[in-house]
Amino acid sequence: MAGVMIKHEVMKHALLTVALPFLLFMLGSCTESGLSPVESGPGAKDAQISEMLEQISADTIEATVRTLAWFKTRHTLSETTSDTIGIGAARRWIKTEMDRYSMQSGGRLDVKFHRFTQQPGHRVPQPVEIVNIVATLPGADPADDRMFVISGHYDSRASNIMDAESMAPGANDDASGTAAVMEIARVMSAHEFPSTIVFLLVAGEEQGMLGSAKWAGEAAAEGKLIAGMVTNDIIGNPRAENGTLAAPTKVRLFARGVPPKRTMDMETIRYLQTGGENDMPTRQLARAFKEASERYVNEMEVWLIYRSDRYLRGGDHLSFLSHGFPAVRFSEPHETYHHQHQNVRVENGIQHGDLPEFVDYSYVARVAQLNLAGMADLARSPMPPANVGMNVSRTGNDTKLRWEGSASEQLAGYEILWRETTSPEWQHRTFVNAGTHHHTARLLSKDNWIFGIRSVSKKGHAGIPVYPMPFRE
Repeated sequence: MAGVMIKHEVMKHALLTVALPFLLFMLGSCTESGLSPVESGPGAKDAQISEMLEQISADTIEATVRTLAWFKTRHTLSETTSDTIGIGAARRWIKTEMDRYSMQSGGRLDVKFHRFTQQPGHRVPQPVEIVNIVATLPGADPADDRMFVISGHYDSRASNIMDAESMAPGANDDASGTAAVMEIARVMSAHEFPSTIVFLLVAGEEQGMLGSAKWAGEAAAEGKLIAGMVTNDIIGNPRAENGTLAAPTKVRLFARGVPPKRTMDMETIRYLQTGGENDMPTRQLARAFKEASERYVNEMEVWLIYRSDRYLRGGDHLSFLSHGFPAVRFSEPHETYHHQHQNVRVENGIQHGDLPEFVDYSYVARVAQLNLAGMADLARSPMPPANVGMNVSRTGNDTKLRWEGSASEQLAGYEILWRETTSPEWQHRTFVNAGTHHHTARLLSKDNWIFGIRSVSKKGHAGIPVYPMPFRE
């Protein structure tokens, strides 16, 4: 009899183990009114975005990379008057191509040079004109003032950072990122998005992120609402340094947590006091980008790296982070250093130099597809909810959330997201309809879970989650 009782208890425990998480989830999805909203992820794929992905061409990307490498060097201090050598020829060619894409889209893409003179300083021995190419796809919703930026840098370098004459083809660093952004612009400019998208090709990255620093600084001074920035820098080689095809379906996405400020404002302090350091805007952007990208390009994995960049290195997203904008960086998972920042030569039987033959163009195309999918999905998402808060007036095992609604006409409702405090990605979600401005997560204690709230459009485009700040009634 004792054996039967023990067996019965084991079976009961097993049933509870299976059923309890489901029961807790259902209880957690109940609103204060007692209604159970329909459980919903970010909806079905947008057929138009899927069509755009099919138009990304590895052949076009290869042609762009090889053309950029053909200019011999694109060093920021190199020749500007020649039509065949130097950064001047390169930038004019890029703008001509982007102008062509604009014509093909019926003039939807506004392409301009962004010029300024950089005064002498670190890595700049004399005044030099820095020229960015800025192609803007204006948002179609006048009520949506968000701007999403996608960038690559078109300058290159040899072993000596001040060498403006030696051959520096820069095929992977960063013709690969430049070509990806240009190809994404070619495809996306034929379509409409509520938010504005900026395709930004910058110079001066190798001299200290000069082009991006100037553009980001002006954007901050003008009060532009940059909801997310993604840079593509060294995205052309999935092979390990020993030549093996180590990660053909993987790409790194670098995302800093706490912004790089010398003094912390009260909002940052509140994030840190409540355990929200992994839910500040840049990490939220990275998490949303990974989810949206992988949903459309499911054969690729976006590998989140919780750092601003690699040790001893940096990219143009740092210019945006320094002004408080959420910004992340795509980069290949392994790097071959004798193909980076090296004079073209053979040494000890090893080919050095950043040459086009070391770029995997199919891989670049797949990374470009990830960029396009994430950017298109976010640019078609509704405006985020405002003043998102969590009621901490009293202790309890329920979590009460509130927010102010999004003004978007395409708003379907909101996703309530939650995960364990140690989980990098959202584990659970529930959906509430537009017009709902509060939610109680039953038996989900605010002490044990991280929450987020994001807007979802009628076509299933989900925005960047917002972390709820604590408040007391």
